[in-house]
Amino acid sequence: MRDLGVGFNFLLKGQRWVARHGRQYGFGLIPGLITLVLYAAALVALAVWGEDFVTWATPFADDWSSPWAGLFRGFLTVVLWALALLLAVLTFTAVTLLVGQPFYESLSERVDRDVSPDGTAPESGLPLWRELWISARDSLRILARALVWAVLLFALGFVPVAGQTVVPVIGFFVTGFFLTEELVAVALQRRGVELRDRLALLRSRKRLVWGFGTPLGLAFLVPFVAVFLMPGAVAGATLMARELLGEETREPGDTDPDQEHDHEQVTGA
Repeated sequence: MRDLGVGFNFLLKGQRWVARHGRQYGFGLIPGLITLVLYAAALVALAVWGEDFVTWATPFADDWSSPWAGLFRGFLTVVLWALALLLAVLTFTAVTLLVGQPFYESLSERVDRDVSPDGTAPESGLPLWRELWISARDSLRILARALVWAVLLFALGFVPVAGQTVVPVIGFFVTGFFLTEELVAVALQRRGVELRDRLALLRSRKRLVWGFGTPLGLAFLVPFVAVFLMPGAVAGATLMARELLGEETREPGDTDPDQEHDHEQVTGA
């Protein structure tokens, strides 16, 4: 049970790190804002035209007597929107990380330098297009796994009692696991850790992963919160990646590296 608290502490440490490094936090907000606008537009479009789509997709219900056709199509419209919302929650992190790959790579590297005893950060040595390709490929693989879980949990949701109590709890833990994988991937991919090895590493410390990802997944359900928590989540995931790999870590400094650099330029140090 101790790992649950340790995982949650990494989440808090990441938020504290970006709070002390304002410039990095500002840059880290940009990808989330872009993704939020895209997702909001898609969900609004689904809300406006979802009923028309369901009607088009169920021509066999045209001859049903009232009110059964309306009830059936209304139910399918609600299910379609609920699935879209679940898919948005599961994929928001992956899409945001893909859009903001250069931003989050830079942020993660700065965290590594800040907490590394020798002030260095691992580098992949790969060109940006290659990193984007690997990130997109791995995100699709994770999405496929997440969709299997989503369909299974949706089906189990119809089981009396358990479907309304146990299944949602399991769903939050599953969401937390996949969210954490996507976030930790920023630091682990830079270290050359492949997807299969990343998943094995996370499964070996499931409670640590749940302590980090489950509260984050719950927070992401609140509108707009994901945008503001993403930079800190990437920072916290970088710290957790070091823990998973057994890397030595010192307490992060209190000074923004960008401010230090600017000060050196002004003073001629």
